[in-house]
Formats: sequence, structure tokens, C-alpha cells
Amino acid sequence: MSGISLALAMLIANPVILGATPGPITRPEAPPDTADTLQAERDLYARMTIDVAVQGIGPYRFLIDTGSQRTVVSTALAGTLGLSLGPQVRVVSIAGVHDVATARIDSIDIGPRSFYDLTVPLLERQNMGADGILGTDSLQHQRVLLDFAHNTIRIGDPKELGGKRDFEIIVQARQRSGRLILTDAMIDGVQTDVVIDTGASGTIGNRALQRALARKSRSQDRMTGTVASVTGQELPVDLAVAGKLELAHINVANVLIAYADAPAFHELKLDKRPAIFLGMRELRAFKRIAIDFSTRKVLFDLAEAQ
Repeated sequence: MSGISLALAMLIANPVILGATPGPITRPEAPPDTADTLQAERDLYARMTIDVAVQGIGPYRFLIDTGSQRTVVSTALAGTLGLSLGPQVRVVSIAGVHDVATARIDSIDIGPRSFYDLTVPLLERQNMGADGILGTDSLQHQRVLLDFAHNTIRIGDPKELGGKRDFEIIVQARQRSGRLILTDAMIDGVQTDVVIDTGASGTIGNRALQRALARKSRSQDRMTGTVASVTGQELPVDLAVAGKLELAHINVANVLIAYADAPAFHELKLDKRPAIFLGMRELRAFKRIAIDFSTRKVLFDLAEAQ
């Protein structure tokens, strides 16, 4: 079968050109221990978007993307707001490498929290499916709590959002370029690194994983398709279903994986050993997921069916 398209939003922008990662600042009118509950919308690709304000104006719909190193704004929104343009930068998406313009943003408001002085790449709205992307540069020092049962997102300090309470599984991760990588997962018996990627509708695996699984089972059915990135580029992939993903005593069955020699794996140095970007199709098997960037932990609340 061909022509299958998976929208994957993973984006890495050159950190040397873009400068230091800004930290979160709570606005004076908001109590410092207040975490905001944001009603999310589910887009056509099962991803979650929320309302944000840019330069104090909004709301605009931004995609929450824990697989993206940088916050992004659409070219249309930059034009509407009259943002000052900056130099071109190289961005690495799941499907390719692309040079894009940048713009300077004074502030982005997410509920009661504000982030200041960001230089952001500019991409086309039709490729992102949103007015912008909230990447890990806007989420550092925070917990991002995705409640799939109520379709809400909360962003705040881990203690404000309940700490470890009511989470059944806690996994320690390592951090690289702002992303959290889980290193003790198994896919059909193959040890695999996992990046939690809320900006991707489906799961993409590297060629190292594909080869390892092929050695274990020669009867694996394959299809072909393409993945499309937020830069508008497309990448041919091989598609196959893995029987089971095991992650800290959690089992997720029938994981559809798109295999590709994606530039994003090379950029994160995840191309030599089996690795995946775990997308929303599989993440929605859980009731809630909390991603703690400050403590490098990912917490899972299992759905009742689990």
C-alpha cells in the first residue's frame, strides 16, 4: 500500500544561531504557585493545541510539541503582528533540513505564564496545522500535564500539579537538546530509545530499529508511505506494525511505526541504535501523561482498560 501520510511536527532549530533558551516568568498578577488548566483541541492528526497570546494579542492556536526544540510562529501571524524579521536559520525537521526566516517575539502568554525575548523560526500555517508551535524552549522548568480523558493541558511546577500523586508509572529520562529520552524501552524484544513527541500524530522509527526487528522476524509485513513535516517536506517511509512496546512495565500493543532515515535522528545522535519518536496515536492509550522537564521524568496514568 502506498500514499499513507503521517503528519509529524518534530523540529530542531540551530541553537547557536537562535541563542540561549529563555526561562519562564510568571506574570505579577498571577500567584506564583498557580498552574493553569487549558482546554485543548484535538486536531485532524490527534495532536493537542491550546490558546496562547503573542505580544499580548490573541488567542492564537499553538501546537504543544515536546519533540520540537524551538517555539515556532507562522509566517501569516508574524505578518499580522508586524514582527521584526531576523536572520535565516537552519532547521531540521523529521523529513529534512530547511533554511527559514526568523522573527523576534517580546512575549508569549500561556495561561498565567509568560515567556520573553524569543527568536523563533517562521513556518507556513498550512504545514503546521496551527498558528504556531510551543517547543521545549518554552516548556523547560515546567511540567506539561496532558489529560487525554478530559482533553486538557496543564503547565506549571511539578509540585503545583500534584507531584507523583495518582501516577502509576514514573520513568527517569535523560535530556538532549531539550528533549527527554527514555532509554529502557523494548519493542518486540529490541531495546529502544524513546522520545515522547506530542507534535507527531504517529510513531517514527529509525533504520537501526527496523534492521534489528528484521533480524528477529523475517515475516514482518511492510507497506510504504510518506511522512510530512511542518516544513512542508515529505520523506518516504516503510510502515510496519510492531507487536508490543514495553516501557517500565507498560505494554502498548500494535504500534504502527514509520521507518525512515530521518535527519532528526542524526541531529539528536539517535541514528546508530534503535530509537523512535513516540507519537500521539500511542500516547492516547494512556489516561494522563506528565512530562517534567526540570526533573527529567515522565509520569504515566494508565487508562482503566490497561
